[in-house]
Amino acid sequence: MSVAVITGASSGIGASAAGRLAEAGWQVAVVGRNPQRTREVAETVGGTPFVADYDRLDDVRELAASLAERYGRIDVLANNAGGLVHERGDSADGFERTIQHNHLAPFLLTNLLLPFFAPGARVIATASVANTFGNLRLDDLEFRKRPWLGGWRAYGTSKIATIVFTRELAKRTALEAYAYHPGYVATSFGAESRLVKFANLFSPASTMGISAERGAAPLVRLATTERVDAPNGTYFDGFTPNGRVHRSANAPGAGETLWAQSARMVGLAHPA
Repeated sequence: MSVAVITGASSGIGASAAGRLAEAGWQVAVVGRNPQRTREVAETVGGTPFVADYDRLDDVRELAASLAERYGRIDVLANNAGGLVHERGDSADGFERTIQHNHLAPFLLTNLLLPFFAPGARVIATASVANTFGNLRLDDLEFRKRPWLGGWRAYGTSKIATIVFTRELAKRTALEAYAYHPGYVATSFGAESRLVKFANLFSPASTMGISAERGAAPLVRLATTERVDAPNGTYFDGFTPNGRVHRSANAPGAGETLWAQSARMVGLAHPA
């Protein structure tokens, strides 16, 4: 039986994808931050709950160890956890929270699980069209030198990092790795953002985004299709390959430099 690990699975896209894969006969690891919601989703879909807070990299290390012990072999890792951090702040590890939640934590988890991926395994990352208004500056990955602006540019930048990491993972390993934009999904994303609250005030929820089920559909297809009809490392906009990316994602050496810098930040002495 195939094994899928889905982070950010206690609600929204992750929970929907967990349900779809479980229905298809997969063993599903439901990873979430909130213990109660994570357990509830796992019970609903027949999966196994794992609790980890991406504000603490030690939680990520413990998560990787628990997954390895429980399964031994993983067929799909969906790096779906993360989101918009409205108020600037640092994690328990001293890093800006947006880049830790959306990039550093999944980077660490993926690297720690490398010995446990099955042949032909896939890593699927939830990115965003919001990457187009970010700017991946490797001298300011944590937005210490730039205005915060409600966290939106930092969020977009973290999603550039997601796309660049995915490409580099495809180059460095035997894994298949893909990133995708799910569309604007009507979930709790950005709930603390003043901009989102303003938009919701004047637009009914039904017009503000697609359902979590529709948002999860590209993830489920990338996880289950026998052959992905696009080069390894591709970023999809929904089901369409080669979505738009900010020019900084294509800067010479961006992948190698981001990988090396991320490895130093999370304390990986011998990353892939």
